[in-house]
Amino acid sequence: MARGAPSPADLQVVRELAARDLVVTVSQLESWRRTGLLPRHRRRGLGRGRGSVVDVIDPVVVESAAVLARHLRQGRDRRLALLEWFAEAGVAAQPGAVQVPEPPLAAVREALVWVLRGSMSHRLYEVARGAAGAGEEAADALYEVAGRLLAAQPYRGAANPALVRAALEADEDVPDGPDFKGMVHLVAAIGLGAQEVGADALAEAFADFDLFGLTGEDWAQMLGAAERGEGPPVDWGLFQQRADMLGPVQQAGNEELLRARTVLLGLRWFYGLYAMHALFMPDTPALAAFRARIDEWGMFALLDHVISLSPSPRHFAQGLAMCLEPLFDGLYETLMEQLAADPALFQLPGDESGAAGFMETWTRALREQTTRAQERAEVTDGPPCPSSTLR
Repeated sequence: MARGAPSPADLQVVRELAARDLVVTVSQLESWRRTGLLPRHRRRGLGRGRGSVVDVIDPVVVESAAVLARHLRQGRDRRLALLEWFAEAGVAAQPGAVQVPEPPLAAVREALVWVLRGSMSHRLYEVARGAAGAGEEAADALYEVAGRLLAAQPYRGAANPALVRAALEADEDVPDGPDFKGMVHLVAAIGLGAQEVGADALAEAFADFDLFGLTGEDWAQMLGAAERGEGPPVDWGLFQQRADMLGPVQQAGNEELLRARTVLLGLRWFYGLYAMHALFMPDTPALAAFRARIDEWGMFALLDHVISLSPSPRHFAQGLAMCLEPLFDGLYETLMEQLAADPALFQLPGDESGAAGFMETWTRALREQTTRAQERAEVTDGPPCPSSTLR
């Protein structure tokens, strides 16, 4: 074979991908190989001075090239495609399908760091740390800059699904979710210290997250007692340390990154089931039990902040960094234990049809709710009542 001519192995990979309607060139394969994203073909030596050959195309090479072809569109940053690949590799393959291989984890870590450096969370962290130890003017500037950054990308969380469902069933307005305006106080605490921010302001911020089911008054009492030395001390240094998402990702080993992905993808599934309660999903004992576990931890607002059912690579990166935290790992383990104790999530009591009956009941409930909504709209928007026209 002439120097520079396509190898038979690469040509075979191109043909196999073409059969899946994936257009890839030999030059693309070589480019991905040079950047360490695509494994090289395994070759067998023919003896001294006789070179080597590829006897069989490694499926890992084909599947790696396939996932790159799906995600690495022209003009797109490879690091974003790499994160989509990493997310896809964490999902179990459908029966009869080939499991997506793992991407190079060193490259995944670099992509995560790159995304996190440009995230709003890291920008807020840098602003906060830049004000550490500074004077009153710097503190005012910190609040001003952090407030401006948060206002530029306002975020409102979802209302608790149980409250949404109750409102819909009662024909009432759906409640608003938390607006997290108190987040600016947490940013200030990272830079200035909790003592400078004060217990009341921090209580407002923590109450937004509805952590552990505690109200703003609960937080104010606990933090106030700690501030006065009347209660257990709070390790604010640990709080400041945990605010850094970048450091843990840089220091995480491969197994830790894989575990964080498992936690993130698992919590996404549990979060989806919890959120569907708002959409009249039938309430089985198993579903009610695992929702109760999340409520016991007071974690819905945090999950809503971290989890996206259809995440972008940037959102996936931030969620993965958060799931390196033991709190999320512990919640995931608790929910998996609950699932093992009662796996009949979609089994309605007294209904032997299982998931089919569950879906039929859910579909019927959605139809009934839609009909009710249409009837209310007709009453609201219909012609005026004759008696009202006489007044």
